[in-house]
Amino acid sequence: MQRSSNDATQDRDGADSASLARKQRAARASIAASALLTLAKFLAGLASGSLALLSEAGHAALDTAATILTYYAIREAARPADDEHQFGHAKLEPLAALAETAMLLALATFVVIEAVQRLVLPLQISAGPAVFAVLLVSIAVDAWRWRGLAKVAFEESSEALAADALHFSSDMVSSVLVLLGLIAVRWGFTRGDGVAALGVALFIGQAGWRLARRTIDSLIDAAPPELTADVRRLILATPGVIGLEALRLRAVGPRILGDIVVSVARSMPLVRVGEMKAGLTERLARLSPRLDLTITANPVVLDDESVLEQVLLVAARRRVPVHHVTVQNIDGKLAISLYMEVNGTLAHSEAHRLASRLEAAIREEVGDNIEVETHIEPLQPEPLTGQDVDPAEREEMAARLQHHAAEIKGVSDIHHVRVRDTPLGRVINYHALVSPTLSVNEVHELIDQIDHAMRQDVTGITRIVGHAEPLPPDP
Repeated sequence: MQRSSNDATQDRDGADSASLARKQRAARASIAASALLTLAKFLAGLASGSLALLSEAGHAALDTAATILTYYAIREAARPADDEHQFGHAKLEPLAALAETAMLLALATFVVIEAVQRLVLPLQISAGPAVFAVLLVSIAVDAWRWRGLAKVAFEESSEALAADALHFSSDMVSSVLVLLGLIAVRWGFTRGDGVAALGVALFIGQAGWRLARRTIDSLIDAAPPELTADVRRLILATPGVIGLEALRLRAVGPRILGDIVVSVARSMPLVRVGEMKAGLTERLARLSPRLDLTITANPVVLDDESVLEQVLLVAARRRVPVHHVTVQNIDGKLAISLYMEVNGTLAHSEAHRLASRLEAAIREEVGDNIEVETHIEPLQPEPLTGQDVDPAEREEMAARLQHHAAEIKGVSDIHHVRVRDTPLGRVINYHALVSPTLSVNEVHELIDQIDHAMRQDVTGITRIVGHAEPLPPDP
């Protein structure tokens, strides 16, 4: 059973709602964890006098503010597109991540200044068991939240949650550095707290720089390098694609939007172009479900395009059925002749006007210094109402066909004869066996001889169609 487009839209809306709810749950959990850790680290820092620990408390406070910003960014980014924001509001997520980056870098600068002063004039630090307990709990919580946020951020392609995950990973490493600094102080290295604070600052700065590069790339529509290369290889491997003229990708929230412009032979039928684009879209979706690309196919002239292909293309553009196209080279000058089919009820003056226009279009395509001649044939646009003749008359027509075929060497076994009477005259269809070694030209000539003989023998035939089949090999 085929699903409707409304069903597909409802499925996408449901998936988007589930994704939003999942991201919001992760953000709310991060807010609670950040707030509790900030309070615990601040109290422990005041009790111990550790600059490294107070720096960590400041780091955690910024994380709490950043996570609140993340929560609102996620909610607002999920708003649907409108007249002012036709690509949606997904850019709010990397914008929030950029704001978090600025917070990280500001904190790192402040901590570096304080750490240098602490290294010059070390202060007395008193770190009891409670301080170490706070740090150990903080490391465990940071590790748990980092893994959970990183998983949701990767699966939902959320820049804001990825920034939060990076914050918690930096918190975890920073807490480890603070713990090592306090252990060094207890062992008599009075500058251990300052060294640890400096390490925290450097790590925060590095994390902020990495986050800044990623979010800026998203904001300035940088193309995903690995995905771009995979998309390019897939396009060029698609049957019917001659070349890739343009490929533009950009990340917008969880989606990768972009445009693809490919070259196709101008002689490729429109139905085939549509099939090619549909198949390419399906393969791109399998490559990455995030891809949402617009495909444009530009027709181009091939270097090895023949005159026959050019003539057929011109006729197809004008929607004029043609056949029996003959191209001759007469002393360096092309002579083209063809049969053009038009509605049999059309006035001949109108049919001749259509033929003249077709000839002019062919000259414009192939060149002015050519001969173009058209033979106008009647085309029956509507189905004819016919009826089978009585069996005796059909048998007589079959016998006449067999008689004429017997006089022509190379044709045998006339069978599957059908004879119908229509308002325009009699229509005869039949099958015949011919040698499989004969060429198409030779077979066409043989069948034409039978058709010509039947028209001379029987009056009233408006159409006779012989279908030649290759003689089966001997058993």
